[in-house]
Amino acid sequence: MACAYNGLIQLVLFDVDGVLTDGTLHIGAEGEVFKSFNAKDGVAVALLRAHGVRCGIISGKASPALDFRARQLKFDLVVTGCHDKLSAYVELKRDFGLEDGQVAFVGDDVIDLPVMQKVGISYAPADAHCLVLSQANHITRAVGGKGVAREVAEHLLLLGGLTLDAAYQPLLDEWSRHAVQQ
Repeated sequence: MACAYNGLIQLVLFDVDGVLTDGTLHIGAEGEVFKSFNAKDGVAVALLRAHGVRCGIISGKASPALDFRARQLKFDLVVTGCHDKLSAYVELKRDFGLEDGQVAFVGDDVIDLPVMQKVGISYAPADAHCLVLSQANHITRAVGGKGVAREVAEHLLLLGGLTLDAAYQPLLDEWSRHAVQQ
């Protein structure tokens, strides 16, 4: 018998540099050349979406590499080049008709603190800035770029009443049809 996700969180927002990447910037003469993303985090987005949880990005930086990865993983919303993350959050929350308690945010640096202080659940990678670590509701074992989103996704789905087996069953079904992007 399948168990349905019944958690309060309906939207998970991720910072990028230091969360979905290790924060390293690869810059050439024409600007940022590439970013290193972790396949585990790609699975995390698919996992959350398989249970009806929307996923989004709010990043202070913009880059073609980030835009490509966001499209590849089918993020529900992407805000890049954003230095006022709180204003972006308030607007997104309004657009999606959500309350603070229905949103989780994953951030690693001081620019993320205003959003982290508003959302229902906040997460920080193990190597986040000390001020962020002191404000986060949960600190992942993973460091930035090394599976933070995967850990967050599993934690939220477990909080929502699923076992890991039940959480992954929709993806296992999709993988058999080769439909999941890592």
